[in-house]
Amino acid sequence: MIGGVLGGVLFGIIGSLLCLVLFFGIGFILNMLIKTTWFPLWLFVIVVIPLGIWQLWQEDLTVTENIQSLLVSDTILIVAGAVGAYLSGWAIRALRRGGYKMF
Repeated sequence: MIGGVLGGVLFGIIGSLLCLVLFFGIGFILNMLIKTTWFPLWLFVIVVIPLGIWQLWQEDLTVTENIQSLLVSDTILIVAGAVGAYLSGWAIRALRRGGYKMF
């Protein structure tokens, strides 16, 4: 019992850190290439979140049951990815304000 809870907590911590770093890195690179600030955040909200929900969707459940069936771990990973995408835009904006023209 304790191993299952500890494994779930470790999965939440490690998974959220990985999602945060992954989306920060992807967003930072997209910001450098496309020269936009908030595009990765909007891309995450418009593309990644619906794809994640679509992958977890169960045909035999209603819409509200599908939304309620999302686990806390799924929600934590989605929030961590959104935070990483936001931090990439914030970092690029701070670098531009600091005088770095390449960003």
